[in-house]
Amino acid sequence: MPTELAAMRRTLIIAGILLLIIGAGLAYFYFFEKPRGIAVVPQGAVNFPTAGQREPTAGGGASTASTQTAAPEAVSSRLTRISGGPVVPGEAVVDIPAKNASPVGDQISNGASSSPSSTSLGVNDVAVSYIERQSGNVYVYVKSAGTVARKTNKTLPGIQSALWVPDGSTAFVRYLSGADFSSVSTYALPVDNGLSADRQGFFLPQNLADIAIASSSPVGNPISNGASILTLASGVNGSVASLGKIDGSRTSDAFTTPLSALRIAFAGKNQYLAFTKPTSSLPGYAFFVDKNGRFSRVAGPANGLVALPSPSGKHVLISYIQDGSMQLALITAATGETTTLPVATIADKCVWTADDSAVYCGIPVSPSAIYQYPDDWYQGAVAFSDRIWKIDVTDRFAQLVFDFSLETESALDAQAMAINPLGTMLVFVNKNDGSLWAYSL
Repeated sequence: MPTELAAMRRTLIIAGILLLIIGAGLAYFYFFEKPRGIAVVPQGAVNFPTAGQREPTAGGGASTASTQTAAPEAVSSRLTRISGGPVVPGEAVVDIPAKNASPVGDQISNGASSSPSSTSLGVNDVAVSYIERQSGNVYVYVKSAGTVARKTNKTLPGIQSALWVPDGSTAFVRYLSGADFSSVSTYALPVDNGLSADRQGFFLPQNLADIAIASSSPVGNPISNGASILTLASGVNGSVASLGKIDGSRTSDAFTTPLSALRIAFAGKNQYLAFTKPTSSLPGYAFFVDKNGRFSRVAGPANGLVALPSPSGKHVLISYIQDGSMQLALITAATGETTTLPVATIADKCVWTADDSAVYCGIPVSPSAIYQYPDDWYQGAVAFSDRIWKIDVTDRFAQLVFDFSLETESALDAQAMAINPLGTMLVFVNKNDGSLWAYSL
């Protein structure tokens, strides 16, 4: 009898653990919709602040070893592997003047000098800020110096995504929180020029459905002080979008809608883009929303619809599913003209240039027809082998930029693509292993 009770107790414990894992997985896919996996953090290792606190404690809690132990690797004359280990999807690619380009912090160099002076850096140098997946430390890669500098030493594991202010001074990090990982927290992580951040971090409201930041800025003119953040809170009665400064102040309602499953983006000055969360099984819609909260339809109905507006809002790139196959199209906002493109992918695998002239995309080679797109890609059930293509909006042509497999002999599944305002460096995460790469255009 005691043996039977012990066996029953073990069964109940195992069932409880499985239910907890399943619940965390459902919460992750509902809020993030990106196939990045759930990081289950060891007890005592989480150093994110709790509600009411302002800043994580530097170096507190259980230590998390860094995977950024090797210098960036120049795979070819144009292609560089910045990080060998996994990074958090989302990075800031910034044009920097020479006087501000010298990296500060613990440096990892592929050159003779571990501390390059600012005079060795070009006037139009490029810096890439990113967050290491395992430790949550922020690093900055400087192109001309070939170095990686650690900018923070706070142990912040479990981050699922990062959205950066254009000048790289703040990262809005999102992670699962709560005892059962059922909540989503969004924290503004300050990144100062040194390992001791003087600025305080802060929380946005809990369980936000989506956030967006004004993504473009004049070259050499960081817009941290004037940048805006758009947040979306959703529930059974609809959604409310709020607009505020990136320091969390001056928040006001941007628009309300009875639609509850939405994603949002900035689409030029005083205009937003909202579209229904994509799934292959239901038709989706995309809308422009003006400063007065009025909706106007841009695209749809189309199954699996994903929309990506250009920085000015003059164009919208959309992807959708037709007869089981991925399609890619370009919409001209002023006229509503839709142009079907000769290549196909998911719009989340693309990035616009700052001047609206082109969009770069990871285009899958021979995607299998047995999967449901984009669902299976978001959920990690399928991985692509991509080539990078440029779609020239001005001259209306598509051009192959490079074939990752030919340069590295491995497959690329591009996500979190980013480009600097001058359009000279393309940065992306390889979803297959989480590594971060840069390609000189």
